[in-house]
Formats: sequence, structure tokens, C-alpha cells
Amino acid sequence: MTGVAVIGIDHRHAYGMLGGMLDAGAIGIGWWTEGSPKTLDGFVKRYPDLPRVDDRHAILSDPNVDMVLISAIPSDRADLAIEAMHAGKDVMVDKPGCISQAQLDRIMAAQAETGRIWSVDFSEHFEVPAVAKAAELIADGQIGKVVQTVGLGPHRLNAPLRDPWFFDKTRYGGILADIGSHQIDQFLFFTGSETAEIAHACIANHNNPDHPGFDDFGEIVLRSPNGHGYIRLDWYTPDALPNWGDGRLTILGTEGYIELRKYIDVAGRDGTDHLFLVNKTRCEYIDCKDVPITYFRNLIQDIRDRTETAMKQSHAFEVTRLALLAQEMAGG
Repeated sequence: MTGVAVIGIDHRHAYGMLGGMLDAGAIGIGWWTEGSPKTLDGFVKRYPDLPRVDDRHAILSDPNVDMVLISAIPSDRADLAIEAMHAGKDVMVDKPGCISQAQLDRIMAAQAETGRIWSVDFSEHFEVPAVAKAAELIADGQIGKVVQTVGLGPHRLNAPLRDPWFFDKTRYGGILADIGSHQIDQFLFFTGSETAEIAHACIANHNNPDHPGFDDFGEIVLRSPNGHGYIRLDWYTPDALPNWGDGRLTILGTEGYIELRKYIDVAGRDGTDHLFLVNKTRCEYIDCKDVPITYFRNLIQDIRDRTETAMKQSHAFEVTRLALLAQEMAGG
């Protein structure tokens, strides 16, 4: 049985990371975090029976822990992951996996030295049934060869609910390094690209003068031998929207296209995971909410068999590298 523990719950993605592993059959061992982040009450409410430990080294020395899940402050994730790998633990980290190329170089060196798994839970891909369905349709040839992705990543700011680190770029890394990594992951995945060129990257702060070091808008243009990509990110989700963001992905193929409305169909169908398919013979809506996701289940298999079925190690590194490069190109 695969045992998992959490180190750092500073971002709410910790909820989904742990929930996904438990739903896939892992056993929760315990959790540690520094202080009392604003995510604390929500985490305890969701996992009241999981014990909190006073010292993270108790987790690292526990032989029952196979994988450590890390959703600490982004600037701290590299050191925690390296520490865990050297302690013999596989690692799943929230995005961004790190916030500088120097940190990524150290992570790559530790992974090569230890042979442990360093996986990034790109939740807008791995936790979204509609993405799994799109991959199935594309593999079946429903839209021909994929030539472009357009990824839109709007987010709700909820400034009063954020800890101070959230607005400090030396701690959160910037909008392209952070939520841009979701969209880069999907571009590489759907176009079948191992790498890409950052043709354009920009950041801006249009609406948060009280936090001048915060990026509230960003965009990236990607290209590879296999296709093209456009990414738009923002923290402008309006109050009337009933969830955190109208995340969308359009996948253009030579014989059709797919649009994903991942979290909401504005003024349309209820629920999440809406997919629209248009090709030579089909123009239809597909409800994907019951499509199984496989990342967590495959990751448990990888921990056991030392395989790369959930995600290639090289992919995790390359997505992170490109996101960091885009942030640097845009002005840091």
C-alpha cells in the first residue's frame, strides 16, 4: 500500500493533491505545515482524521511514507522537495514546482542522484475529466493533427483570503511561472511536443496598485515543430461568476476542433467539464463530468513499479523550465 504525507499546505491545491491520492487508494500518514496559513481551517475540515506532526523530519524518517505532497510557499518548494528526495521519498509538488532556474537545476541534480520521482500536479490538466476526454477524442483521430492550443486561465483574486507571500514575487514567482505552467503543460501534451520556443511573453499589473510587485495579467505565445500556442492569464474574475474562474481550452486540429469549458458554461449548462466537438461529421456537446482521471492512479503505479506512466520526468522538468523562461523574458 502506498503511504502519502503532506508537507506545506500554504496553497489550497493541497486539498486536491491529497484527495486525489486518497481516492486512488493511497493511505494518508500525516501532515506538517509551518505556522497557521489561511488554508489551515479548510484543510482540517476536509481531513479531520489525518494527524498533524510537529516536525516534518518525522514524516521524512517514517518508512511508511512513500510519497511527500508539497504545497508550501512556492519559494520553499525546491528545498523541501530536495530534502524529501534525499530522504528516499518520491515527491508530488504543487505548481510552480520552483521559482528560479537555479532551483530547478538543483532539483534536477537531486532527482538524478536519488532516482526519486519529482512530479508536478498540473491540476488544470490532471484533475479535469474534460481534458481526459479531449485526449481520448484526439487519440481517436476526431480532429486530425493538432496544430494549435489556446488556453485561457482567468482566476479570482480573493485578496483578503491570501497570505502576504501571495503578492511577493520573490516568494510566488510571477504569473507566468505559476499559473502559466498549467497552459504550457497542455500545449506540450496536446501538440505532442517535447519542448517549445517562447515567441512572446509579457506581464502587467493593471488593477492592483496596492501590490505593485504582483502580476495580474500575463500572456505567452509558444511554437514548436508540431504546433502553435497562445496563453492568456489574469486575476480579473468578476464577482458575479459563481466559481473561481472560467477556464477554457480550445484545441485546433486539421479536421476539427475541441473547446473545453472546464469549470463553468456561462449562462449555459450546469456543472463542470463541458466539451464541444466539431469535425466533418459531428457537431455536438459532450458531458465529461463522469470521465475518470488517471494521474493519481498512475502515479501510485509509478511509485510501485518505478515507471513514468503518470507523466514523464522530462516533461515535468521542461514545463517548469519554459514557464520560468517565459517569466524571465517578460521582465521577471
